Amino acid sequence: MGMSRTHSRAWVWMCAVVLAHLVISIVHGAAHAQAQVPLSLAANLFVFIVILAGPVIGLALTWPARRLGRWVVALTMAGSLVFGVVNHFVLVSADHVSHVDPHVRTLFTTTAVLLAVTEALGVGLAMRP
Repeated sequence: MGMSRTHSRAWVWMCAVVLAHLVISIVHGAAHAQAQVPLSLAANLFVFIVILAGPVIGLALTWPARRLGRWVVALTMAGSLVFGVVNHFVLVSADHVSHVDPHVRTLFTTTAVLLAVTEALGVGLAMRP
């Protein structure tokens, strides 16, 4: 495992996207709390395991096992993307961007869109050779 592989441009960008995704996820969670949009136990477990921890664990795994780590990042970001798009933009529920309390709707919607963008970028960067 040489320095050139660990510090390649794609890895640096993937690292930046994973960390940005983590920060945006935390802000989005605060918007959920402000808007009083609760999640089920299953949804909460998915958020904590797949959306928050998964990409960070995948990133950490790239040091000892580059391919495995990239696959973990790609799969967890893809799962996060599907979960977020379906819950924020497709299903009609309290979690849909158009149904969130207007006083927090801008933050909620902005972070939902930014999550989708970082997740799509994360999948793309992790899948690069």
